[in-house]
Amino acid sequence: MGYVDSAVLNMVERLCRRLQLLTGRTNVWLAVQLTNLSVVVYFVWAVSVYMASGDLALRIFLTLFLGGVVFVLSRTIFRESVEASENDAYRRVAKGFLNPRRVRDSQLRVAFLSLSVILGPLLVTAYITFHAAIALLTCSLILLTTVLLYVLACDPLPPCPGKVREWVRGLARLNPVRTT
Repeated sequence: MGYVDSAVLNMVERLCRRLQLLTGRTNVWLAVQLTNLSVVVYFVWAVSVYMASGDLALRIFLTLFLGGVVFVLSRTIFRESVEASENDAYRRVAKGFLNPRRVRDSQLRVAFLSLSVILGPLLVTAYITFHAAIALLTCSLILLTTVLLYVLACDPLPPCPGKVREWVRGLARLNPVRTT
């Protein structure tokens, strides 16, 4: 499985670097966006369960639990800015160091990749057959976590402006907007 993990990681790193060349945004920025997406998916699911439930005890439990999750997120994930994380990654790459997550998180990446490959189709089938929304939520969160683990293990390129921005600026210079 180490070879598969290494191959997938190299492919994801190539994709992240292409995205950076196009947009000017690093894999760190992409990882933050994926984290935000997974938090939104989780909270939308939890609120839908909350609204569907008529049980007062379940509503109180979900309110306390979601409040706890927001508190923990504010102390961990949302504590450091994207720019600070990108600057740390740039400094590490400039010194010639590889991302420590490449080695440190390899077993976790393999576990989530295995979950995605094995459980993904089963959970989608369970959703289609039994209309179990929890199966779809579980599958989406496993996939998001798998992608996030691979994106976090990538090394960014040095800072660069995105080609898309340059194209848009070039088009704006060719076709100035007139306001009268």
